[in-house]
Amino acid sequence: MLRKQKTRKQPETFGEFVRSLCIAALIALGIQTVAYQTFHIPSGSMKPNLLIGDFLFVSKFAYGYTHYSIPFSPPLFEGRLFGTAPKRGDVVVFRAPHKENSEDWIKRCIGLPGDKIQMRGGILFINDQECPLEKLERDFPDTLYVKYHADGAEERILDDKGIPIERYMQTLPNGVKHIIIKEKPFGAGRLDNTSEMIVPEGHYFMMGDNRDGSDDSRNQQALGFVPYENLIGRAELIFFSTEARWWEVWHWLGGLRFNRLLKIIR
Repeated sequence: MLRKQKTRKQPETFGEFVRSLCIAALIALGIQTVAYQTFHIPSGSMKPNLLIGDFLFVSKFAYGYTHYSIPFSPPLFEGRLFGTAPKRGDVVVFRAPHKENSEDWIKRCIGLPGDKIQMRGGILFINDQECPLEKLERDFPDTLYVKYHADGAEERILDDKGIPIERYMQTLPNGVKHIIIKEKPFGAGRLDNTSEMIVPEGHYFMMGDNRDGSDDSRNQQALGFVPYENLIGRAELIFFSTEARWWEVWHWLGGLRFNRLLKIIR
């Protein structure tokens, strides 16, 4: 009686291992290019909605593709493919049109092409229409105010007396609502009063939700208007959040913010 001999699985050769790594890298590169890119919040300019230590999924197909959609941004083509315009109120990741286009920033899209934008005493006006603010009560979760690290320092969403900074619900002309914070009295912030700025065609006006802690389109020297071509994607979801600094991987779990996991960005 003949017995079938068991075939032994041959060990993977070094060449096959390298090929598997290359395939995995190409798949990851493809996802990062055409679907979703991960993004880490490096500053407090979008407090209280986004905190340092939040890790996001950014939709690359939301606005179409430019050469900034490709890792390392090689100038393979100009313009935007399958382009869709952002909506007022979207939280947008974009390549800042300064410092040789080397930094990715995240802000909220406030102004569209042709809009007239002005800050008057800390109040936002769009096309001479005031964007109303509703003061929120302090019965919201204290977890919004837990300390977190930024460049080695501890930071809180508190004022100098340890009192939570006032939060306001802002309503944009299209009905989109989002929370902002104001650390200084209205009219006292350095960007609380501006001249009227008209958004050029093919550009957008971006602002941080932390109105006194954000350099944005209100400061034409720091950022100015953002070209449509520089938009990378729309921030969609917080998939991970930690109080630890991004490079302190060994502290990530200990600093985990459970209340922020899988939070939809609005």
